[in-house]
Amino acid sequence: MWKKRHPTENGSILARSSSSSSSVSVSGDSEEEDTGFLEVTVTDMRHPPPELGPMPEGLSPQQVVRRHILGSIVQSEGSYVDSLRRILQDYRNPLMEMEPKVLSARKCQVVFFRLKEILQCHSMFQIALFSRVAEWDATEKIGDLFVASFSKSMVLDVYSDYVNNFTSAMSLIKKACLTKPAFLEFLKKRQMSSPDRVTLYGLMVKPIQRFPQFILLLQDMLKNTPKGHPERLSLQLALTELETLAEKLNEQKRVADQVAEIQQLTKSISDRSSLNKLLNSGQRQLLLCETLTETVYGDRGQLIKSKERKVFLLNDMLVCANINFKPVTTRGQLEISSLVPLGPKYVVKWNTALPQVQVVEVGQESSTYDKDNIVIQNAGAKKHVPTSQSSHNKVYLGPPRLFQELQDLQKDLAVVEQITQLISTLHGTYQNLNMTVAQDWCLALQRMMRVKEEEIHSANKCRLRLLLPGKPDKSGRPISFMVVFITPNPLSKISWVNRLHLAKLGLRDENQPGWLCPDEDKKTKAPFWCPILACRMPAFSSKALDLQLGAVVHNPVQSSLLGFSAVSTSLPQGYLWVGGGQEGAGGQVEIFSLNRSVPRTVKSFPVASQVLCIEYIPEKSEEEQEKTEDSQATAEQASTLHPTICLGLQDGSIVVYGSVDTGTQCLLTCKSPGRQPVLCLKHSPDYLFAGLQNGIVAAFARNSGGLWDLEAKPTCLQVGTGPVRVLLTLDDTLWASCANQVTVLDAASLKAQDTFEAHPDKEASVTHMIKAGSGVWMAFSSGSSIRLFHTETLEHLQEINIATRTTFVLPGQKNVRVTSLLICQGLLWVGTDQGIIVLLPVPRLEGIPKITGKGMVSLNGHCGPVEFLAVAASTLAPDILKSDKEEEGGEAVCGEEEKPEARCPEPATHDSHPGREMRKKGILLQYRLRSTSHLPGQLLSVREAPAAAGASALEHTEEDGSIYEMADDPDVWVRSRPCARDTHRKEISSLAIVSGGRGYRSFNASSKGPACSETDSTLLIWQVPLTL
Repeated sequence: MWKKRHPTENGSILARSSSSSSSVSVSGDSEEEDTGFLEVTVTDMRHPPPELGPMPEGLSPQQVVRRHILGSIVQSEGSYVDSLRRILQDYRNPLMEMEPKVLSARKCQVVFFRLKEILQCHSMFQIALFSRVAEWDATEKIGDLFVASFSKSMVLDVYSDYVNNFTSAMSLIKKACLTKPAFLEFLKKRQMSSPDRVTLYGLMVKPIQRFPQFILLLQDMLKNTPKGHPERLSLQLALTELETLAEKLNEQKRVADQVAEIQQLTKSISDRSSLNKLLNSGQRQLLLCETLTETVYGDRGQLIKSKERKVFLLNDMLVCANINFKPVTTRGQLEISSLVPLGPKYVVKWNTALPQVQVVEVGQESSTYDKDNIVIQNAGAKKHVPTSQSSHNKVYLGPPRLFQELQDLQKDLAVVEQITQLISTLHGTYQNLNMTVAQDWCLALQRMMRVKEEEIHSANKCRLRLLLPGKPDKSGRPISFMVVFITPNPLSKISWVNRLHLAKLGLRDENQPGWLCPDEDKKTKAPFWCPILACRMPAFSSKALDLQLGAVVHNPVQSSLLGFSAVSTSLPQGYLWVGGGQEGAGGQVEIFSLNRSVPRTVKSFPVASQVLCIEYIPEKSEEEQEKTEDSQATAEQASTLHPTICLGLQDGSIVVYGSVDTGTQCLLTCKSPGRQPVLCLKHSPDYLFAGLQNGIVAAFARNSGGLWDLEAKPTCLQVGTGPVRVLLTLDDTLWASCANQVTVLDAASLKAQDTFEAHPDKEASVTHMIKAGSGVWMAFSSGSSIRLFHTETLEHLQEINIATRTTFVLPGQKNVRVTSLLICQGLLWVGTDQGIIVLLPVPRLEGIPKITGKGMVSLNGHCGPVEFLAVAASTLAPDILKSDKEEEGGEAVCGEEEKPEARCPEPATHDSHPGREMRKKGILLQYRLRSTSHLPGQLLSVREAPAAAGASALEHTEEDGSIYEMADDPDVWVRSRPCARDTHRKEISSLAIVSGGRGYRSFNASSKGPACSETDSTLLIWQVPLTL
């Protein structure tokens, strides 16, 4: 059943240590297949568990905290190893030896797969941890131990196997509980006899949670380790290793679940059907699948019926299936065999090609389809539409007539306004016919319109309405039918609309494929989350001038006018400022609005000289205002200051503009010292820094109004004799590059702190610097390498040759130069002088952003150098995510009468939860588990014993079964009913990546169009799935 692994395959073998009477690894039985890992036996006498000694005197507060964190690591690891031993000794061994067997040896292998090897890994880690704990007060070293213990490929292998097998193991246990009373009785007795009453599921889920726990502990350790401490770099590297491991487990789990779901769907279809052939072709990717509730409404808006459906979004089709269970018996009880389906899990109801699927929002029907040429039927309603209805095309698509009622109110308001004008012309005075009454009518209608708009908005929040093609009628007119699904929450609705939109974009020729993935196993299929090329367009509306691109920046602006689905499909809200011009001549600025799926120009204006750089400066935060405000007058001025955009020009000008919403007026302008070209701009809370051609960094302070004081003489800092090509603000410092050196300046005192050599070749000037975590990636004016430096020690940590990636699309081209860099959502974007864009994976947390994979190469690029890469990002308003229940009164997540800590360990308020910070940064440190709770029949945890005094919220009480139901997140424990999901989500990030260069070029060898088209400056915009 399981593929054998040999120690030599991954290069890591666990060595055999001296054996004794007490062994960690429990000996297997003759039926258990050889896993290929050597047994490790550990003597408890020779290797006692690590234990911290008494605390020495004279420790600093931070040293005391770090000692406590180490104690938590030791305690949690000891508890974890004990739990692994308990699974093997209390459950696996007795089940294997039991006669008669209640669980066959083969099933035992499935349930307890890879647990022995996981125990081996952590037993070795405990041995090493013992020596580190003993030496802690002298060395305070722990980070390198995590790197050495968990960077081995063997650890990834065994954990990956365990995580991918977890759902199968839990389903098998659940079925055995329902079909074999002896097995259920065995689990009950084991649980009752254990001191903490933890269930088998409670024990077996711990490996799923182990690495997220390690990461939280190391984050705490890093937070309490001061800068300059020799252990910081080791801790950051350890965080990188653990995050990389967790990400790989996430990805492998996702792929395994995708394959399993497609296999289940394929089993449900006849071998001869075209859909079966499509699913078996290996070309289909599962982008999203979820259980949604299909609803059918009558002509008066009444709910006729509703039923749960499993909906599958594949990369080129949408499939809807019934969840297949056998009917109830004559006594009204479910068949035991139906609780875990033995045959096909689904029955396909319909499937349709993705380009023909349309999302229709309430109130947007008229713009979605051609009413004159399409007859719409409501799915599930009667097939034959009455003549009167088809002729007038009246169809009620619940919620009933909301938009029509809003239009009626708008018409009535217009009539009342006319009446009001007529009343104002009356010469006499009449009761109930005067201006006061007329104005009251207007106000009342406006209030009714607001209520109706809120009802439409609320109806859209969890209602997914899809218009699908049907067979034409007898006259040949196309028939479309509407399907209405209710999603579990607003987040799910947003996710469906967004993924449907991006999947359609992914079917365009330029995205088939859009990326080349030169992986070790020769796979070339891009993962489902890869950026989708959404559009390409000229960077400047004026084609008469040959304008060169200089810089780009995104000015985020939230629009409250956008509908619920518009924010799911549009580019990140706001404006894109693009600057450029002609060498030695005038400059040009083009402003695009991104509040839709395709950008449009909203303003274009000339400037005195070519634009070389642009810096977006947001409004000052409240904390920054508190630091800088000295008087009430200053506070008032600062509070009215809007975001600004600063341009640096070839002729030495610095021009400051207001945002588009304030009319883009020119607020300030000045010349740099010596009228030197302004090559780069960066800002801190107190200064605007300009990097100049002559090696000077000019620092402009803020004036009393909060703007930059460009009239006063700036502070000039000489960092070299060559041009200052790039500036980077890091915490309280400013990094400035000149030639092959980087100078670190104090951003407040403007004094130089350090200077280091970034490249051994003096001719290789630093051209780009980008920060992520605790590292800075740099690119240079010559050579094809990028180099990584530590932000604290300035140590060189990694060097990557980009040419090894670009040769996949341009073989033989080794002279490659990096022309742009960007880090976004765990991906390092690298633009080259050949127009090729390379994506490399990097960690997202506070660790070191080392490149850990081969990445991807874009098959869409430019005809010339990639002049810039920029990110456009905006956050969806939090009120969009609120469900109706939250808005009505903010009910407790798990019910008012239930104690949240007893029912679901995730509290209703999550701001203080240490794990939330990670999610805000974009990493999902968990493994997505398919739930078994959708299976019919009683849940396994129906009876709840009162919580023991002093028991932890995460401990498990006695129950009428042996496992908890699995929610989608392993850290949510579901008992008699699931806790509300995603209540902790405070925001959703919308992201797009913009590249600029000459023309557009396809690097796809099979592309039908010309390889290189257009030579005008062109923008390419990639959209990435919403970060949920």
